[in-house]
Amino acid sequence: MEPTPNRAKFNQLRSLRHVPEEPRPGTLSVLTVTENLVVPPAPDAEITFGRNRLAVDLCIGENDVRISRVHGTITYQGGQWWLRNHGRLPIRVSNAVLLHTGGEPLPLAAGYTTLFLRGNRHREHLLEVLVSDGDDRATQPRPSQMTVPPKRWRLTPEEHLTMTVLAQRYLAYDLQPLPLTRAQAAAELAELRPQETWTVKRVEHIVSRLRQRLSDAGVAGLRRDEVGEPVGLTLTVNLIWELVQSTSIVPMDLEWLELGENPGA
Repeated sequence: MEPTPNRAKFNQLRSLRHVPEEPRPGTLSVLTVTENLVVPPAPDAEITFGRNRLAVDLCIGENDVRISRVHGTITYQGGQWWLRNHGRLPIRVSNAVLLHTGGEPLPLAAGYTTLFLRGNRHREHLLEVLVSDGDDRATQPRPSQMTVPPKRWRLTPEEHLTMTVLAQRYLAYDLQPLPLTRAQAAAELAELRPQETWTVKRVEHIVSRLRQRLSDAGVAGLRRDEVGEPVGLTLTVNLIWELVQSTSIVPMDLEWLELGENPGA
């Protein structure tokens, strides 16, 4: 695939922080370790990225032969930027979605998205992508402004206890964590709270109710129709990551469990 410079006018930058002061909504900024591009939204505007510097607009993994020479494209169509994979290896998107060669193109939402290409010897090559929403405040340095805390979800004591038990491997920093099964969680909860009745159905009801509440509040990836089949553990994993990353459950909660106390009380 040969690069076609007339697709769009590319402006090179040092950092994503140096986008125009008042970026046009829909402007695409892409950053690698060595290169930056800014592309205004225009019908069929496109950038290519991959290992072969002579064949792409943005070079990534130049010395890594596991990265394809033209690994992917980002194209503006129908008022939105779309990511496509043309390489041999999948592209991992920041929300843990894997985009494979020949798969349906993935729309890029406004804001930041990180794309990872796994290369030789488990090297991770990073593309940082920013689709502007027209608000330049996110690009301005604000060193003295108060830090904005993450949005923490208010959990009932029952929900906090249940999710802490289900997510304990995540909170304990396991390298490849998995949620406990509903049966494992029910057994552990029954041991922690012998005066209460804990069953698989009760655990499932608590998790489903919480997942629905967060989905209604705008959290993506918590409904079957959003993740596709087979669902497997995806919904539970997405719920756990939302709670962990929002600090709604934290590693300290495990210490409360060891003391026999409810971390959400």
